[in-house]
Amino acid sequence: MIIERTIVKVAGSEKTTAPDPIAVEKKLRLRVNSNDVLSLYCSPVMIRELVVGFIMGEGIIKGSWCTEKMSISMGEDIVVDIEASGEVSLAGKAITSGCIGGITIPKEIAANSVTSKVRILPQSLRRVFGEFQQLSSAYQNTGCIHSAAISDGNSIAAFAEDIGRHNAVDKVIGASIIEDYNLSDSVMLLSGRLSSEIASKCARWSIPIVASRTAPTSLSVEIAEKAGVTMVGFLRGARFNIYTHPERII
Repeated sequence: MIIERTIVKVAGSEKTTAPDPIAVEKKLRLRVNSNDVLSLYCSPVMIRELVVGFIMGEGIIKGSWCTEKMSISMGEDIVVDIEASGEVSLAGKAITSGCIGGITIPKEIAANSVTSKVRILPQSLRRVFGEFQQLSSAYQNTGCIHSAAISDGNSIAAFAEDIGRHNAVDKVIGASIIEDYNLSDSVMLLSGRLSSEIASKCARWSIPIVASRTAPTSLSVEIAEKAGVTMVGFLRGARFNIYTHPERII
């Protein structure tokens, strides 16, 4: 979601006023059985997908719950209330390196847990990544939005934008869960930095290939190498770097 605000632009000694698109940021309050659990900040779109991806990925609810009974109230804050039969677990939560201070819960990643035999041609990866970038209209308009997508290597199956990298990833994972899309033979496409929490999310969902236009961190490379995830960075034009498990890029 984008709003417009009149700003002052300075070029040299000249000042002009002009409308400027600005990305909307809202606080999301997650409640389980009417009890506050946690808060995070996000772009106020694809909220159901964000919550599903986040809760399922981090294992926050230990028990059964139904996405169709999720209550979403859009006001000054976004309030999401979930009915669940199990307990809520936030043991070991930590603030991530995400630009808005996301929350992640450390989990041990099993060695070689991603075993997919999926392969992709370099030209196919470049083409689908180009299509992904064309969808990122909010980034093109504001310069401050991250985007993520799930692809089968030929087309885009799920796409999301958010002020937070990890939120965008949770949204496309949540969308894939809701639509019962197979993540274990998919490619995760990203606009932003490949950090450790991004690598961990891909490993947990057995996503075999993750590709971004920017760089990975040392810890993300370690996680991807251990888990069996192919990590591609600096995907720009005809060039890209493969940091782990290059056998999937044929």
